[in-house]
Amino acid sequence: MNGTDRKWLTYCEENHTLYCGVCLAFAKPSENNPFVSGMQDWNHISQRVEEHERTIMHRMCAEAYFLRASKSDIASLLHGSQVVAHRDQVKKKRQVLERVVDVVKFIGKRGLGYRGKEYEAAYTLDDDNIDHGNFLELIILLGKYDVCLKEHITECTEKSKKMHQSHSQAKGRGSAVTFLSKTTVNNVISTVQRLIHETIAKEVAESGMFSVQIDTTQDITSHEQCSVILRYVTDTVQERLLAVVKCEASTGQYFVQMLTDVMDRFDLDISNCISNATDGASNMQGQYRGFSALLSSKVPNHVHVWCYAHVLNLVLSDTTEVSIASGSLFSLMNDIAVFIRESYKRMNVWEHKSQDTRHRRLSPIGETRWWAKDVALKKIFGSFGKPDQSLYIDVFMTLSEFQSQANLKTAVRVRARGFLEALLRYETVLTAQLFLRIFEVTTPLSKYLQTCGLDILSAHRMVQDTQHALMNMTRDFMTVKTAADTFVEWANAKLEAEEDCELELETTLPLKRNRKRKMMAGEMASDERLTDANRAYEVEVHNQVLDTVTDSIKRRFMTHGTLYADLAVLDPRNFPQVCSAEALPDSTFQDLSKCLLRFDSRATAANLQSELKCLAAQWPRLKMSALEEYRVRICSGCEEEETEVLNKQCNSCKECSICCYQLLKRYNLFTDAYQLLGLGYKFLLTLPVTQVACERSFSVLKHIKSRIRSTQSQEHLEAFMLMSTEKDILMSLDNDLVIDRVAEKSNLLKKLLIPQH
Repeated sequence: MNGTDRKWLTYCEENHTLYCGVCLAFAKPSENNPFVSGMQDWNHISQRVEEHERTIMHRMCAEAYFLRASKSDIASLLHGSQVVAHRDQVKKKRQVLERVVDVVKFIGKRGLGYRGKEYEAAYTLDDDNIDHGNFLELIILLGKYDVCLKEHITECTEKSKKMHQSHSQAKGRGSAVTFLSKTTVNNVISTVQRLIHETIAKEVAESGMFSVQIDTTQDITSHEQCSVILRYVTDTVQERLLAVVKCEASTGQYFVQMLTDVMDRFDLDISNCISNATDGASNMQGQYRGFSALLSSKVPNHVHVWCYAHVLNLVLSDTTEVSIASGSLFSLMNDIAVFIRESYKRMNVWEHKSQDTRHRRLSPIGETRWWAKDVALKKIFGSFGKPDQSLYIDVFMTLSEFQSQANLKTAVRVRARGFLEALLRYETVLTAQLFLRIFEVTTPLSKYLQTCGLDILSAHRMVQDTQHALMNMTRDFMTVKTAADTFVEWANAKLEAEEDCELELETTLPLKRNRKRKMMAGEMASDERLTDANRAYEVEVHNQVLDTVTDSIKRRFMTHGTLYADLAVLDPRNFPQVCSAEALPDSTFQDLSKCLLRFDSRATAANLQSELKCLAAQWPRLKMSALEEYRVRICSGCEEEETEVLNKQCNSCKECSICCYQLLKRYNLFTDAYQLLGLGYKFLLTLPVTQVACERSFSVLKHIKSRIRSTQSQEHLEAFMLMSTEKDILMSLDNDLVIDRVAEKSNLLKKLLIPQH
């Protein structure tokens, strides 16, 4: 009857009639009731049933039934109604806590503080004139548009006010559970932290192998914080923040023990760690007591990777310090930027003179910023041979203004004049163009090395390409000189157009006197001395700088040569050579096999070579999509169309190690044809290239533990860093699972949040 379950209503199939079981038992015989004698009028039956249910006789019979019922039956009935009521209450409380979890996720994702300085008591929530902190303010804001949350806030506020008035001298909230207190929020934060940890640990365990990246930095309270990043392969390459540890020492032995403790904390086997990536500090790379050496003693065939991004920064540091001319150039760039920025009056003059609003602030050069030298140089001198986007004229006119202002201090005017004289030198322009040309090659590499999910084979190839490009320009001084002459011509034309400027750039290097040659051969012609000046600069600066950068790249990057040679064979671009060779050299995969044998005893060099030969032969067909393969078969008679299909590109390049791994995984070839080769590709992709992920986590650290949040606990610091860096895991967490875990914190929470059965 309209979906209502009426247990008092019974039906007789023989007579096709309805009866009221309660009235049959307790109604008087004299009373005329169709549901006692048998209801046979089926017209508007639902209405008739409802009318009988509201009659006085039916109610009296029902009361008589309950009075005669046994105590156990009555208790069961009462218990059932209590269960229903409890479930309704639990449902409402879970809805409130679900909104609390979403707010915590939002705060963690954005790296915000969640508590205010005061006014967190529930009886103050209806006062809009005070600051309750980010969490409570968001709850109040949502309550304006959410009926469930609004009712809960109003109820908690009223109860809290009554308790506060009756116990004005007492502290604490008493027995009230509002789900809006710091205790509940802390429980949610710790639960989310634990679930993120469990997700990462589960993925790492399923992957079977991982590499570790560690680095340290000082937080705002001068404590040394160490980020532990794990790199592993699922469907894609993952680099996840696992832990943030406050360091108590800086020795290699301490970091090994710290890493072991972190692995034990998450039930991860440290023997599955195949590699580590660190910077070049002595406590990391020491031959005997360094972190890498001690870790290798615990994990055989462990591979240490010196962070490529740090190495490239050291290469550029070596290059910029190799000569006085290069050192003077970058010192000049930094001094000008600091000189203008250290006074608001100078900044006002600079903003007035600067016409390019996109690059209004000049960039000082910091040693820890890998891009600082390139950015500072490009802002003032533009791109190599292209001065149109430079701020050189703006800087020049700003310094001229400082020099001419009589109301400025003499020391300021003298410094401005010194900067002007340095900018007017032809040697400054020539050196700037030299480094702009170098940065044209090295900056893309630096940015490439800072990307996520980069594999070591691609990075190594990129480094080699950069080295070859630099080697091709080692003796090409005339190209740099031509670019410098173009810049000088452009700058002098701009300065000539300025009304108050009478200065111009030098067009040649200063002529140098050679007293010994003058005495022997008489006065030399000026053009001969000019040629000698250009030649001296070419040999002493240009050639020396380029020789240093190419030699430094070769010396610092070219390590693990034989292992890289094995990994290079796995590159799909080398498959044609593998197919054309009758047999691979016996040394192929010898080093790779040593690293893989602990994961699979069948991973010998011979078995790896056999699988590679088979994969290389089948690769042209395997890498095609189903549609491409169909078109190839249909168009097999037309060579032109077939070639067009084979050259068709998909969303992925299909010419790199990542594409090869994903293709094998897609077709489930790991478990059948290419088990060992799949293990080799996973090893290749798990090897770290840099530990830039640690540097990115430090940016989050500086944002979360700032001056106004300097007292944050270590546990909360790690929790908020996890939520901010691993946003995809955070947002994928099931709110019901979070609530169930929070309910396990105490019996009271379990009673309030878990429905009874």
